[in-house]
Amino acid sequence: MDLTLDVGEYKLNIRGAVVINHNGKILVHRNINKGHCALIGGRVEIGESSEETVKREVMEELGKEIEVTGYVATVENFFEMKGSKYHEILFIHRGEFVNKEDKKIEYTLKNLEGKDYLQYEWLELDKIDEYQLLPQIAKEILKEKTFPVHRTNNDLK
Repeated sequence: MDLTLDVGEYKLNIRGAVVINHNGKILVHRNINKGHCALIGGRVEIGESSEETVKREVMEELGKEIEVTGYVATVENFFEMKGSKYHEILFIHRGEFVNKEDKKIEYTLKNLEGKDYLQYEWLELDKIDEYQLLPQIAKEILKEKTFPVHRTNNDLK
């Protein structure tokens, strides 16, 4: 069961995400119907750590095993989507593929769960401002390169 709770007029999400860095690029998922990108990850399940979440999500979405190699940030994220207000706690980890051949991947990957609207692309870190990466604060965190950090992103103000 995902850690998403309805609290008054808000939905509370607990999420985990991972930054997989290769040759100055990071792997993200792009929603081709909406145009934005996000770090790979998903909702934490009850009884699961955010580190376990990112490992599970990458396996489910890409069929690839990763190891978590560090911690990047905690983001308190406030936003609205589909008429609902969200208060999200996002734990961002650093990770890399376990398989030697997977570490060489530089092409676009497809979602294995049947979500054809999601594709996994490499974004150039030195051009991060050119991409619509959500939450917006993730761009600033990645540019700072000083980890770990705690940030708040409030799109409701």
